[in-house]
Amino acid sequence: IAADFVTRRWLPNFRFIANYCDDPGYIAAVAASIRQHWEQHGRADKLIFSYHGSPQRYLQNGDPYHCQCHKTTRLVAEALGLDPNDYLSTFQSRFGREPWLQPYTDKTLEQIPEDGVKHVAVICPGFSSDCLETIEEINMEARESFIESGGEQFHYIPCLNDDPVHIDALVSILEKRLALSH
Repeated sequence: IAADFVTRRWLPNFRFIANYCDDPGYIAAVAASIRQHWEQHGRADKLIFSYHGSPQRYLQNGDPYHCQCHKTTRLVAEALGLDPNDYLSTFQSRFGREPWLQPYTDKTLEQIPEDGVKHVAVICPGFSSDCLETIEEINMEARESFIESGGEQFHYIPCLNDDPVHIDALVSILEKRLALSH
């Protein structure tokens, strides 16, 4: 795509939203989805916030993603009134030989039944909508690993998808950012 722009005589205006990991509307939408899940299924022993992984060297080179993930987790946990022992942040989807952000979601879900955690709920707040990584990697493969490792109940909390609260949060984010650009 970038190569195409080099050949153009006219370029459209671009505006980027670098992140919204701490936007109050987004945090409220994630917290609301967890509350709704609790109302339908009860609370788990542990709430797992699983984020897409990236190589550890990105963090070491200054990439803020790792901190943004932890900030989202902290803010959602505060909105829910959770104790730090009630939840964990983990990272999924690694490949290759180099170390990726840790703790790894799959290894965590294999270990925690040995620590007495038999019922988990997993949410992937870094994804705005469900996809192969959330549906297959988490809701199918991670569920199977957790149960095979001695876990008893696994609940996947769907991404925000087209939930009206999520759409309202995105509209609000866009409106705020567009207002700043004038």
